[in-house]
Amino acid sequence: MEKTQITGVLLLFLIMTGWWYINAPSPEEIEEYKRVQDSIEQATLLEENPEIKNLNSESVVAPVLSDSVKNLQLQNSFGEFAQVASGTEEIVSLENDKIKIDFTNKGGIIKQALIKDHMKVIKDEDGKESKVPLFLLEDSKNRFEYFIPSGGKEISTMDMYSQVSKTGNTVSFTAQTPTGKQFIQSYTLKDSSYLLDYNIQTIGIQPESSKGLKFRWKNYLDKLELNTNFEKSFTSVYFKKQDESSDYCNCRGDDEEELDGEKLEWVSHVNQFFNTSLIADKAKPFYGTEMRTEMMSKDSDDMKLLESTAYVPVENGTPYAMQMYVGPNEFETLHGYGNGLEEIIPFGRSIFGSINRWVIRPAFNFLSGMIGSKGVVIVVLIFILKMLLYPLMYKMLYSQAKMQALKPEIEKNSLKFKDDPQKKQMESMKMYREYGVSPLGGCWPMMLQMPIWYALFRFFPASITFRQESFLWANDLSSYDAFINLPFTMPEFIGSHISLFTVLWAVSTLIYTYYNTKHMDMSANPAMKYVQYLMPLMFLGFFNTYASGLTCYMFFSNLFNIMQTVITKKYVFDNDKILAELNKEKAKPKKPKTGFQARLEDAMKQQQAVQAEKAKQSGKKKK
Repeated sequence: MEKTQITGVLLLFLIMTGWWYINAPSPEEIEEYKRVQDSIEQATLLEENPEIKNLNSESVVAPVLSDSVKNLQLQNSFGEFAQVASGTEEIVSLENDKIKIDFTNKGGIIKQALIKDHMKVIKDEDGKESKVPLFLLEDSKNRFEYFIPSGGKEISTMDMYSQVSKTGNTVSFTAQTPTGKQFIQSYTLKDSSYLLDYNIQTIGIQPESSKGLKFRWKNYLDKLELNTNFEKSFTSVYFKKQDESSDYCNCRGDDEEELDGEKLEWVSHVNQFFNTSLIADKAKPFYGTEMRTEMMSKDSDDMKLLESTAYVPVENGTPYAMQMYVGPNEFETLHGYGNGLEEIIPFGRSIFGSINRWVIRPAFNFLSGMIGSKGVVIVVLIFILKMLLYPLMYKMLYSQAKMQALKPEIEKNSLKFKDDPQKKQMESMKMYREYGVSPLGGCWPMMLQMPIWYALFRFFPASITFRQESFLWANDLSSYDAFINLPFTMPEFIGSHISLFTVLWAVSTLIYTYYNTKHMDMSANPAMKYVQYLMPLMFLGFFNTYASGLTCYMFFSNLFNIMQTVITKKYVFDNDKILAELNKEKAKPKKPKTGFQARLEDAMKQQQAVQAEKAKQSGKKKK
């Protein structure tokens, strides 16, 4: 822009600012405007309510006018439900030996639920831990509401104050309009149980959708565990479609599942070790619409927002029977309901989940019935598994012993063909075949153990059995064992502490790797000699924030492996006998090579021929 244009724009801005300042109303004028508006509103009320004119005292007229204004506002917002849209909150409780549930008549919902057998651990600024009562559903931002159609609007039951009736361990909430319409909710708490019978009933209310009343459940989940980052990855909305397996929203980020009217048997909002589930009538399932998860910021008191929206197929005048579970993720309890609710426990899918549910879990529970310490149970379980898997370990060690007996011959072969790696590899394979040794013989037994190891990887952080169970220096086997708290914060996945079980696992892995592979010939791939030592160090950061039950298992498993290896090689194997066996195998006539081994050697010969031809051509070009 030119200077004249800039000057013109600035002058225009100054003129407009001055005009606005000069013509702005004074505080007295603003007050007068408000008084006039109030007078008009009062005059309208007096005209529509003649009975108010008979009141002589202005001290009485003013409150009446104020209440009338409020009533008009409620009438405009809630229509025929205006009468129940205001009131006084009333708290009523149901209790047994496991749980105490406080209800509010505002919405007829659970205000908070105290889980008696479990505590929440918190840390103060100095890092000192203390235990406090554990509550579920206590966040004031939570919403558990049905939407009732009225005069073209949807009225939320969360805005209604109900009449309360309590008999024994049953409490009912009734919101009734002057025209006789009613919305009734009733809860019955069973003895020694976390399960509630939950019924709703509508009288004179006709849902707009043929699917029933629209229902929305928003649940702000608090941080219940010390390892918040780990807890987030086990927290989500789970749901079960009719006659199908359960499904869930993404646990590690924001997610949304569109269900498009799918029939649902239940919906569950799940923490790492606790859940609140709404279970439909078996004959009349919910109609799902949307499930959503949202991660909260690090500074928030909340960990994650879970939201479910569905239609409840309630019919006018007929109670609709549901159930509600509010409590811990105990496999036996949830499995006993016979509706697949135990699938919210993330033991894993397919074979890994089956191993956890039907092999490791029962075995651990059996041992826990005889041994009080869960840490000791882990060590005993390792011993039993190692004894059961010892035949595989024996085969692996025996294969390694044969390789060690052949090591002098392999070294001679390496020196002989040190300038021709392919020829060296072919001759080594030929030697293995002559002596009946397989280089992979020590690997397959370990590979067969991988399903069990991976199953345990999922078992320890998912099982509530380990929650707040201590062993040695670890205070909670379901969380990390912070042996040293650092004065600074490392990357989020590492944390601001040092886990001693993790360090001991890494050190024992390095020792075991050295002892177990020192006989191996790695001249064909020297990099592997260093990679095998780098892997435990690389995993230090990952396992530093993992459940200490797993790192405890890994450490003691390494100790058992080292003991089995040393004892077997030193006291079970006879090296002279093994060497004699190898020589005997070499003297046997060999069958023609077939299958994979023959194809592999043919491929190597072809590759060697190609390399030789390339070298020959390269030599000609130089000449």
